[in-house]
This record gives sequence, structure tokens and C-alpha cells, in this order.
Amino acid sequence: MYATNQFRKGLKVEIDGVPYQIMDFQHVSPGKGSAFTRTKLKNMLTQNLVEKTFKSVEKLHPANTDDRDMQYLFQDAEGFHFMDMQSYDQMNLSADILGDSSGFLQENLQIKVTLFNDRPIGIELPNFVELRVAETDPAFKGDTVSGGTKPAKLETGAFVNVPFHIKEGDILRIDTRDGTYSEKVN
Repeated sequence: MYATNQFRKGLKVEIDGVPYQIMDFQHVSPGKGSAFTRTKLKNMLTQNLVEKTFKSVEKLHPANTDDRDMQYLFQDAEGFHFMDMQSYDQMNLSADILGDSSGFLQENLQIKVTLFNDRPIGIELPNFVELRVAETDPAFKGDTVSGGTKPAKLETGAFVNVPFHIKEGDILRIDTRDGTYSEKVN
């Protein structure tokens, strides 16, 4: 059980049978009345943010979550296939569970899959992945490195905005946390 004074960012708790992750919190001790803690929680099943206030005497159960190292294998009509790196068991995840993360998956990429009561509820990608540009408009003479951006389709099918000088075949480092271009690798 976690007391409110043990709250920290990233802590996973269970409220009414639903796993939440603490995104932000603030301990408040008013001059009058008892202390309380304001929190911003992310529902790990729906990804919705909620704000809740807890009295200082309340305690929360830890969420029954497990993070497993897995390797992305391939995608087919059934979904996205992953292999557990310790037991070598394969797991199939739907596009609903992956969300926008599916646009950054490439074969043999190692990720963490979060399980809640042995059911997959989400994945955690590495902070950066390197992907090849599959399609983009050609660069024109006079385009500058810091002038602006254009859309580019990556080898995985995801779209990112890139500087004008990027061309097809370039390998880019992409920040998976917000889906933005970081730098050109080659």
C-alpha cells in the first residue's frame, strides 16, 4: 500500500480495479483543515488523464503490472507479433494497444510491454529510433537547413515533419516520445 507521502512521478497504482500512473502530484497543507494531495493520473487502459485529490490518510494499492522485455517480430492481419526475450513465448498485440507507437516499430526492435493482470495494456519504445525516409518532396535549390519543414513518410509508414534538405533514402533519428525529427544520421 502506498501512502500519499510516497507518491512520485511514474508510480503505478490501482484505483477501483483500474491501473493508473501518477503523472504529477502536489502535497498541500492548508492552514485550516487536514493535508491532502492533488494528483494527475493517467488511466493505463484508456490513456485518459484524470485529476484526483486524496486525503493524507488514504492509501492506494500498487498496480499489478509487469514490464517485460520483448522483441518486435512482424505485423500481419492478426496484429503485431512480439517475442518475450526470456521465455521466447510469442504475443500478439492489436493496433488499439499500440496506438501511435506502431508507426515506429521496425523488425528486431527491443521494447517493453506492460502487462496488467497478465494482459497487455501498452508498450514503451526506446526514446529514439533510426528510420529511413521512404517518400518526401524533393529538395529545391535555396532550401536551408533551418528554413522550415515538409512531411516525410518513413519506412514504417509513419509521417514526420522534416527540414527541407532531407531527401528519400536518408536515415533519420526520430524521438518516439513525441514523434518528431531529431537529426539526420547519414
